[in-house]
Amino acid sequence: MKKNAPFIYIIDDDESIRRSLDHLFRSVGFATHTFVSTQEFLAAERPDADACLVLDIRLQGTSGLDFQQQLAQSGIEIPVVLMTGHGDIPMSVRGMKAGAVDFLTKPFRDQDMLDAVGAALKLDRARRVSREEFASIEQRYQSLTLREQQVMLMVTKGLLNKQVAGDLGISEVTVKIHRGSAMKKMGARTLPDLVRMADALKLRDTKEAGNTSV
Repeated sequence: MKKNAPFIYIIDDDESIRRSLDHLFRSVGFATHTFVSTQEFLAAERPDADACLVLDIRLQGTSGLDFQQQLAQSGIEIPVVLMTGHGDIPMSVRGMKAGAVDFLTKPFRDQDMLDAVGAALKLDRARRVSREEFASIEQRYQSLTLREQQVMLMVTKGLLNKQVAGDLGISEVTVKIHRGSAMKKMGARTLPDLVRMADALKLRDTKEAGNTSV
C-alpha cells in the first residue's frame, strides 16, 4: 500500500465480493476497509483522506440506494460507485440521479471497477482541494479589519474608490490604503483575483458588518 493512499470503502454482505474487491484495490496500491452493513460503515472511523465508497444496492436492512440518499442528507460527502447482481434501468437511473459516479452490474470486469473508482477518487480530490482553498480564503478574510472587509466588499462589487469613500465617509486615500492592505492579506495580485475570492465567500451587503471608525 502506498503512503497516503486513497481509501476505498466496500459495503457488501457477500463475503466473496468483499474479498475479491479488497484484493483488487490493494493490488493497485489503494487502502481498503470492508463492511458487511451500512451500520458498520457509519460506526467506523474514517481517515481524512481521498476516498470513495463501493456500495452494493441489495443489502439486508437499508438498501444501497436508500443509504446513498441517507449519506447526502447527513452531509457525508463521499463519491459512490454502485454495484448489484440484479440491476435494472430504474435502479441505475435512480442511483445516478442521486449522484452515483457509476453503476456496475455483477459480474463486472476488474478494469471497469478500477475505472469507476478512479473517476470517483478524482472527484473527491477536486472536492477536497476546493474545500481546502475555501478554508484558506475564509481564514485570510477573517484576518482583515472590519474596515478592510467593508472596502473589499464594495470594490469587488464594482464601486470606484471615490464611491467607496463617499459611502463610508472616509477619504479616497484611506480607501486606497485599506484596499491595498486587504489585497495583500488576501494574497490577491489583481482586482479580479479579489473578486473571485469574494465570489467564493459569497460576500453580501456591507450593512451586515455595521459601521466602524477608520
